[in-house]
Amino acid sequence: MATRTELPVGIDGFSNEPYYDWNDPDNVEHMERAIEKVRGELGRTYPLIVDGEEIHEGDTKDSVNPADPSQVVGTFVQATRPLADRAVESAHEFFESEWKSTPVEERAEILFRAADIMRDRKAELAAWMVFEVSKSWSEAVADVAELIDFCDYYARKMLELAGEQEVVDYPGEDNELRYIPLG
Repeated sequence: MATRTELPVGIDGFSNEPYYDWNDPDNVEHMERAIEKVRGELGRTYPLIVDGEEIHEGDTKDSVNPADPSQVVGTFVQATRPLADRAVESAHEFFESEWKSTPVEERAEILFRAADIMRDRKAELAAWMVFEVSKSWSEAVADVAELIDFCDYYARKMLELAGEQEVVDYPGEDNELRYIPLG
């Protein structure tokens, strides 16, 4: 089987993630199961994660269902200014030490894997949006599909741009175009 980085790239190799056809009872049942799974997970407290460290202490804030403000979707630990500064510094350090030297094929593969994970969990992710931002089922599934499309499309574009690029010849010049990933 070909790896994702060997697939056709560019617009010709890309196709949009399909939405659910709600006339198909299997899709309705799949979404209903996802709604019930997420309903069972509502109200949890989520730590703040900075530089890989889970932070459980500090002020918290509830995220509530806009359609039912008495329903707490989740509670999260709020960042302080020093923690936000630490997160930015950590991201910058990672960029300088690791990410900027990561080959484009590895970066693209990360996006392809993210798209695959979201594709496998599309109904569950959509169900979270139903509760957290009061999306309809169709809107929520469309939003997840759009995110999958972004990951697939930009991974393909990265690979395309990393390859040899056609440039217009101009008499007396020897031109080439190279993609240099900067971040």
